[in-house]
Amino acid sequence: MSKASDAVREPLVDKNMAGSKPDQPWMVYLSTFVAVCGSFAFGSCAGYSSPAQAAIRNDLSLTIAEFSLFGSLLTFGAMIGAITSGPIADLVGRKGAMRVSSAFCVVGWLAIIFAKGVVALDLGRLATGYGMGAFSYVVPIFIAEIAPKTFRGALTTLNQILICTGVSVSFIIGTLVTWRVLALIGIIPCAASFLGLFFIPESPRWLAKVGRDTEFEAALRKLRGKKADISEEAAEIQDYIETLERLPKAKMLDLFQRRYIRSVLIAFGLMVFQQFGGINGICFYTSSIFEQAGFPTRLGMIIYAVLQVVITALNAPIVDRAGRKPLLLVNKMSLEKILTGNKLTPRSCGRFLQQG
Repeated sequence: MSKASDAVREPLVDKNMAGSKPDQPWMVYLSTFVAVCGSFAFGSCAGYSSPAQAAIRNDLSLTIAEFSLFGSLLTFGAMIGAITSGPIADLVGRKGAMRVSSAFCVVGWLAIIFAKGVVALDLGRLATGYGMGAFSYVVPIFIAEIAPKTFRGALTTLNQILICTGVSVSFIIGTLVTWRVLALIGIIPCAASFLGLFFIPESPRWLAKVGRDTEFEAALRKLRGKKADISEEAAEIQDYIETLERLPKAKMLDLFQRRYIRSVLIAFGLMVFQQFGGINGICFYTSSIFEQAGFPTRLGMIIYAVLQVVITALNAPIVDRAGRKPLLLVNKMSLEKILTGNKLTPRSCGRFLQQG
């Protein structure tokens, strides 16, 4: 990996660092809230196409192929955003990267709102996808780097919870308003993130990494409170950054060394098979799935939205107690049964109806 990417693929956080106890943690909470507005924006982008599908196709006379392209462009933009967000976050800081993400989302939503045809619609979807992909990387990094160790895990969990909440809110509100109004509502979390960034400090760890020592101490002081003793944590951060700088720079080809290949394949496989589970397709076309299954579309989308938030919130505290592997196995087996049933049940019902 390049220097721009090797240090930002994970937070600049030493897991063994004691950290200083915050005197007034409200700034940490405020900073986390501003950051997870980006997570909510991510969910809003992902959850938009399903409730808006029928109305957009009718209003703009789109074919199924044209709307399918509209839906899939989000993931293409997200891929580009995720790839480029690391170097951007390293160059202009975590706050700077979140500003870029927010700006892309706002521009994308505006293009969708004022779209008169498929071109503007697709460009808007691509732009929101880029912002979504960048948010997916920089938000958890920022939260991990500003949070004290005592509640770092709880705060980083909020990222996934707010993503699911954003999807759910889009589903629910989308059953009540037009697709243009839903796009207008999508701007709110993006604007909140963009404006909120002016009132919170930059990641102290990134400031230390780029050598802005005065700003580093000021940001850490602001996050931990005026009365907190930050000397030990500041020294630990500086030592950790210096250690990282002394280490040999990793290269992409290093991942394919024999000692790393097993771990790489496991991590890569988990991410690939998660996508093969069809989560994006189900999320983008939930309304069509329920409609074709003969289930009330609005009710189905609301149930799906509520369950998504509830299950995510329940899994968050369980993962540290039960372990990652048992939960992965349980979810894998459950998903296999659900997808198999989803494949077989409509066919059997169809044959039954034809025979009747």
